[in-house]
Amino acid sequence: MAKKVLVLGEVKDGDLRNVSFEVIAAGKQIADGGEVVGALFGENLKSHAEKMIHYGADRVVTAEKPELSQYTTDAYTQALLQVCDLESPESIIIGHTSSGKDLAPRAAAKLDAGLVSDAVDVVMENGKAVFTRPIYSGKAFEKKAIEEGIVFATVRPNNIAPLDENSSRSGDISSINVDIKDLRTTIKDVVKKTSGGVDLSEAKIIVAGGRGVKSAEGFKPLEELAEVLGAAVGASRGACDAEYCDYSLQIGQTGKVVTPDLYIAAGISGAIQHLAGMSNSKVIVAINKDPDAPIFEVADYGIIGDLFDVIPKLTEEFKKVTT
Repeated sequence: MAKKVLVLGEVKDGDLRNVSFEVIAAGKQIADGGEVVGALFGENLKSHAEKMIHYGADRVVTAEKPELSQYTTDAYTQALLQVCDLESPESIIIGHTSSGKDLAPRAAAKLDAGLVSDAVDVVMENGKAVFTRPIYSGKAFEKKAIEEGIVFATVRPNNIAPLDENSSRSGDISSINVDIKDLRTTIKDVVKKTSGGVDLSEAKIIVAGGRGVKSAEGFKPLEELAEVLGAAVGASRGACDAEYCDYSLQIGQTGKVVTPDLYIAAGISGAIQHLAGMSNSKVIVAINKDPDAPIFEVADYGIIGDLFDVIPKLTEEFKKVTT
């Protein structure tokens, strides 16, 4: 049965995040021939709205206000609820990003809707959307469906393939005037701890270092390999605790959960907390001097050796095939 699905695009640093296209693909599945309506909050959104239509949204609703230029829970919740009042969607899909994880539970509670968080797949069964999500730190998976009311879900980046871009697609782009009031939070300034580069949560390739890098300087070979591969650099909690890098790079149960196409783990032993954040990567390559390191149990390919010997050699070889 055809349904109306609202999908929220996410703009970060002036760019539309890839997960915006992935939620459209999920929305298409759930709409089952119905309408997928995109929503965008912020400023200067026209080109982003057109991009969402090119990736499959039937039309896009934008809300442009200075209060929405940076994410805050209060402002985005108010904007989303007003769009929902206007559109009355049967389903709402949001990316399982740092802001999505904050926004979705609050908005779902306000809408009295069931919420499925961190979905990695969705299929239609007997007219209902059935979501697959990891549990027990990725050791098992469960399937969930909302039996009644609004279906609300967040989708983990890099799991649902976006539709092919079609620049000839067209659709209506409308702007609404949302009423943002009584904000308890305002953002005066944003201080970034990490330099530019590939976003960890959406990276297709990640080069991660652990205590085996030995120092902050030890991350330099990893950064060089990452640059050649167009990859993001990540780290285990051990490396962060040792102050080799900033906690914004942490991958694991208490850090970021990632699912890249290729995960290169250098000098990472493979503690269960770290595995919880990366074990669902499509291909895992482990580099470690210890042949008994737990990381080799989840790795597709293992290299037993000193990362300071192996990484530079990999970098040189990849340079030959990427230039």
